[in-house]
Amino acid sequence: MPKRILQGKVVSDKNEQTVTVLVERRFKHPLLQKTVRSSKKYRAHDADNQFKVGDIVRIVECAPISKTKRWTVLLDAAEAQA
Repeated sequence: MPKRILQGKVVSDKNEQTVTVLVERRFKHPLLQKTVRSSKKYRAHDADNQFKVGDIVRIVECAPISKTKRWTVLLDAAEAQA
């Protein structure tokens, strides 16, 4: 089964080797047919502490690293386009 890749914004980098990434998704409400925004925070492993608050990053699923970390920062979204 392929690993999921999500894109979001770094909202916290206070922990060592960890960043908190806010991933927002948009979908159409099944009954109201209105576009709804839903967001969720993921804790991701950042081995080099290179990502700062405000960076747009991609995260990928991985084996559990700690109690709350199940994601790894793949690369900066700006680097992905270059």
